[in-house]
Amino acid sequence: MNINNPKIWTITDGSQGMISQVKGLAFELSNEVTEIKTDIIFPWNSIQPGFLPNFKWIFKNEIPNYIPEIIISCGRKSVYLSTYLKRKFSNIINIHIQNPKISQKKFSYIVAPNHDNYYGKNVINSVGALHNFKKKNYLKKNFEYKNKNIVSCLIGGENNHYLFGLKEAYNMCDKIKKLKKINSELEFLVISSRRTSKEIKTLIKNELETIANIWLGDGQNPYEFAIFNSKFFIVTSDSTSMISEASCSGMPIYVYKLPYKRKSIRFERFHNEFKKLKITRDFLSTNMLENWSYDKLDESKRIAGIIKERIIQGINESK
Repeated sequence: MNINNPKIWTITDGSQGMISQVKGLAFELSNEVTEIKTDIIFPWNSIQPGFLPNFKWIFKNEIPNYIPEIIISCGRKSVYLSTYLKRKFSNIINIHIQNPKISQKKFSYIVAPNHDNYYGKNVINSVGALHNFKKKNYLKKNFEYKNKNIVSCLIGGENNHYLFGLKEAYNMCDKIKKLKKINSELEFLVISSRRTSKEIKTLIKNELETIANIWLGDGQNPYEFAIFNSKFFIVTSDSTSMISEASCSGMPIYVYKLPYKRKSIRFERFHNEFKKLKITRDFLSTNMLENWSYDKLDESKRIAGIIKERIIQGINESK
C-alpha cells in the first residue's frame, strides 16, 4: 500500500451529510478517491445490517472492477457493501463512520462522535461530525455583501427528537428581527436545509425577507460561503452536523434551542460538549451578539492522522 496516496472508495447512500463526512476523511488520506452510492434491493434496503446474509447480487449499482486499499463508509445502507468487500478481500482496510449497529469486528476502524458514547479497541472518537469543508478548497463565487458583519442563520427541521413548528420558527424570526433593529450593521444570511418544511420556509420569507438575504433551496447554495465568511452563526439545535461544520470557522456559534419531543441523551451530550469547549452558547433573548474565541475544529485531519499512524504500525508489525 502507498500509505501517502492509497486507492480509496467512499460508500454512502448519496445523502450530502454522509458524503461530506466520508470525503472529509478520505481526502485527508489520499487524492485517489472514488465515490460510490450504494443501491441495494428489497428487503436489504430497509432492514438493519446483520439480520440477513450479505451477497453480491443484493447490490444494484455497478461496482468498479479494481480493488481499493481503503473503504470509508457512512450510514446504515453502506454497511452492506463495506462488510461484503471486507469478507471477499480480507486485506482491505474498511473504515465506518458512525455506529454501524453490528459487530465492531467486521471493520478495521470505526469513527464515532463522542456524543454517541460508543467505544472499542478499533473505535476512534471524534468531537462532533467529520466534514469536507476546507478553506483551501473554497472558491468565492457569486455572494457579495456590503460589510463583514455577516450573521448566518442555519435552519434545520423537525426530527425524531425535536419539535420545529410554526411557533418555534416565528419565535426565532422575532429574535432575529429584534437583533437587527438594534444592530443595523449586522447583515443576516438565512439558509434552509433539506429538512426545513415548506410552511417554515414560507414563514421565514414573510418575516425576514426585508432584513435578510434568504436561501430556501433555489439557485446556488451559499452554505459554503457562509462557513468561511460569517462573523457569527445562529444554528438550530436539531443539527449536530451544521454546528460541527460551522465550528471549523472559529467564529461564535449561537444555538437556537428547539423543544424536545422526547429528550435525547445523545443530543444533550453533544451540546454539553460543545459548550464546554466554548464553541457554542444558547441563542436567548439578547440585544447583541458577543465575540469569543475557541480552537477551530478540524476533526477530519486529526482522525486521518490517527488512522495513518495505526496503519503504519500494523504494516511494521507484520514485517
